[in-house]
Amino acid sequence: MKLEEQVKNIASALEDAKASDVKIYDMRAVSSLADFYIVATGAAAPHLKALVRQLPKKAYRVSGDPESGWIVADYVDIVVHVFSPEARAYYALEKLWISA
Repeated sequence: MKLEEQVKNIASALEDAKASDVKIYDMRAVSSLADFYIVATGAAAPHLKALVRQLPKKAYRVSGDPESGWIVADYVDIVVHVFSPEARAYYALEKLWISA
């Protein structure tokens, strides 16, 4: 499966699990850490945990705690950030990726 197809599958799985404001960032021109970042928002800690469980493929590594409001699923070339609304506003990662 092509990388772009994997990205779309992950984003679709998040949307199907009722994540809000799912965004895909193509980072190939600006980052050597990953080719794509996907950012999504869950309603509360249990929802964050459920969103990560619904991802279509087992991540290489999952870090974070739903209670903290931020979970990261690392697929090496794709990194998925699942936030609570408060954590997403606080960390404002998308502002760092303005050129992506």
